[in-house]
Amino acid sequence: MNVQDIVNTVSRKAGLDQATTEKVVGTIFSVLEHEAEGTSASAFFAKIPGADDLAHQYDVMAAAPAGGGFLSSLQGAIGGVLGEKAGALVNGLAALKASGLDLAQIQKAGETLVQQAETAAGPDLTNKVLGSVPSLKSHLGLG
Repeated sequence: MNVQDIVNTVSRKAGLDQATTEKVVGTIFSVLEHEAEGTSASAFFAKIPGADDLAHQYDVMAAAPAGGGFLSSLQGAIGGVLGEKAGALVNGLAALKASGLDLAQIQKAGETLVQQAETAAGPDLTNKVLGSVPSLKSHLGLG
């Protein structure tokens, strides 16, 4: 199973268009890439061909567009104070909310993504990676 298979399944089950689904999946993978501890993240991405490319395409730590306003300033301040890991989570959650989805849609997409990742990378490795980012799990309604 590759990343496009995951995007297709999440799109179908969450009722989202392809472009939005790709952004959601890429954003979640980017947060995991920046926040997951140790070698488990690289092993996880190795099991899902294309996942790391999608994470880079939607990199939550890429420079925010100029003139981003208060939220952008707040994200930068939090990231600066708490370090890259917290900044990645804050930026990722802001990107998910900015995608125009409501909480139920984000949670359905996240739940489906996790199910597909467990199929592709195995439940133990997927849970290990997600376990290292517990606040992401709670925002996706998984913990």
